[in-house]
Amino acid sequence: MTAYLIRRIGQAVGVVIGVMILTFILIHMEPGSVARSILGIRATASRVAIFNATYGLDQPLYKQFWNYTDQVFHGNLGTSYYQQQPVSTLFAQRLPRDIFLLGTSTVIALVISVPMGVYQAVRRNGIADNLLTSTTFTLYTMPTFFFAMLLVSLFAVQLHWLPPEAPQTTSVAGMLADPKALLLPELTLVLTQIAGFSRYMRSSAIDTLAQEYLKVCRAKGLGERLVLWRHVLRNSFLPIVTIVGLSVPGLVGGAIIVEDIFNYQGMGLLFYQAALQHDFPILLGATLLGGVLTVIGNLAADIAYGILDPRVRYVGK
Repeated sequence: MTAYLIRRIGQAVGVVIGVMILTFILIHMEPGSVARSILGIRATASRVAIFNATYGLDQPLYKQFWNYTDQVFHGNLGTSYYQQQPVSTLFAQRLPRDIFLLGTSTVIALVISVPMGVYQAVRRNGIADNLLTSTTFTLYTMPTFFFAMLLVSLFAVQLHWLPPEAPQTTSVAGMLADPKALLLPELTLVLTQIAGFSRYMRSSAIDTLAQEYLKVCRAKGLGERLVLWRHVLRNSFLPIVTIVGLSVPGLVGGAIIVEDIFNYQGMGLLFYQAALQHDFPILLGATLLGGVLTVIGNLAADIAYGILDPRVRYVGK
């Protein structure tokens, strides 16, 4: 187990460094002038030169990357070109809102999709299974932005039940004070996640139900409900642990769309606005943070899988 963890941590560090290099190169390949994007198209050549010299944009690309890497290792993600605030400060303000939105939506989606997947597996090919399968396939294939706009059109424009905009407060406590405004962003993320999790849970439960040890459990006199909850649910849930870890990139990408549509003041909206404004420090910092969270999610999923399943043993080569 120790050798496996050391190897996986080494791979994770390599992935993060690769993300930094690739993101830095791709962002600096964007067409147009960063200085004119920030200062305006009427900025004089002298102001553009001062801006480039201030932020080191007049240096060779390799030197810019070296300076950025040195800043990151010293805990400095740079200063936003547009907002003139430290990137770490902006992240500290918005990250708790993202943790709340993504965390609650993922937990709710798992609470719903796990028993639903088991129910579909037990009732497979029945009317209920076919209806749920059709619904989840529809949600799974529907683009997030289109689904969010449908919800706004139905619940905000047509029925006037819910506001079309998320709470505009700067704190999680303030958002909880306006739960109706949170419903549409949460509903969008929950339903799109249920579509994926329930499909994986159904397939895993079907495989578990075909195992021979369940026949032994029933032969010993265990009730069907006990067999389902003690053996089928636990063993079928193991692959979902991995899926949750691997779903971090898609969840972050979906959050960018949801936050833009509902004007949710989180990391996703900050990233989207920075992309429009050519605000490189925010783009680099957000991508780096997303890469680190993805690697941590995958590593945590691997470790949890080994803890939950005693049949799994990690042996270093």
